[in-house]
Amino acid sequence: MHKYELVCIIHPDLDETAFNGAIDKVKGWISDAGGSVDKLDVWGRRRLAYTVRKQREGQYVLLNVSLPPSATAGLDQNLRFLEPVIRYMITSVE
Repeated sequence: MHKYELVCIIHPDLDETAFNGAIDKVKGWISDAGGSVDKLDVWGRRRLAYTVRKQREGQYVLLNVSLPPSATAGLDQNLRFLEPVIRYMITSVE
């Protein structure tokens, strides 16, 4: 298992239940791939540096996860098509 950081920017207009639903969906994909979420940190609503999908703000979430290296491609593909996620970045932690 390798350690990764996943930062997601989620649509700012979502209510609490839809926001938590998107986070739970991402956590479910991680657990289905054989990984685990070590830490979940909600940074809250912040202004974006530039407009992304016609949005000036986003809700930031940081997930520290442990995943097999082969599972990152599947997670990347799932995140790409998850509608509430505006942007995301998966980085390896040394």
